[in-house]
Amino acid sequence: MVVGMRVTHPSAVLVAWGNAWLTGHVGLDEAADAMERLGGPHVVAGIPDQPGETPLRGALAALRVAGLSAFRLALPAPGDPLGLTGPPEFNAAAIEAEEAVLLAAGDRTFGLVPAEDRRGSSYVGTRWTVHETRSAVADTPGLPEADHKLTLAVREATESLMAVDGTLEWRPEIAGALGALRESHHHEQVGGLAPGYPARAHRVAALAGRLAVVVDLARDTEGAALSAAQIQRRTEALRDLDKAVRRAQVAACNSVLDPVR
Repeated sequence: MVVGMRVTHPSAVLVAWGNAWLTGHVGLDEAADAMERLGGPHVVAGIPDQPGETPLRGALAALRVAGLSAFRLALPAPGDPLGLTGPPEFNAAAIEAEEAVLLAAGDRTFGLVPAEDRRGSSYVGTRWTVHETRSAVADTPGLPEADHKLTLAVREATESLMAVDGTLEWRPEIAGALGALRESHHHEQVGGLAPGYPARAHRVAALAGRLAVVVDLARDTEGAALSAAQIQRRTEALRDLDKAVRRAQVAACNSVLDPVR
């Protein structure tokens, strides 16, 4: 995974290192090595004019010949197709996977959807399925907007979740994590993503990744001691925080393509 991002988002790794390669900050081998260190061997299925599966380096090289010029991240959720452009079949696959990569290659656009690739008892990698997509740029937030909204989401989630139950029935490490994140947001160390990204993108990606862990921990916590109203309030707070986190991750990964950074 990209440092500061969930291990369940190989798409973020591909976008970050793919854009670093396209912008000349790393070579193809360095980018592929970084992806495979974090996600095991990668194969790509469905590349036009290439039957069967193609190893990652060969797939990227073939797409480059076809005019590959940009990678963009999508992190959709049910009811929130963040980063997607259609058609419905691709959107459905991406929403089920909770992630995808959109590629611009010449006058065509493609979407790649990842899945865990297990073969035998020891081989674990990533298998990407290529879909042809609509030629459009998805409506996603820019980095400054996503950064600002993430700051607000941290404050609002902290206040909402802390107020749910005075005994902090849900895991105390969540409370500690939220408090630390709220205090340290403007002191976050630069890290994550790949070479060529602006410092702000590294910081936002790192913060969003830590918040993603908080969301996952809180969602896994039982709420048996809470009232229906408290459960609803916590669910809404986590939904809003998750929405802000996903937008921040998308904005950070796509920011290298922004005309003004």
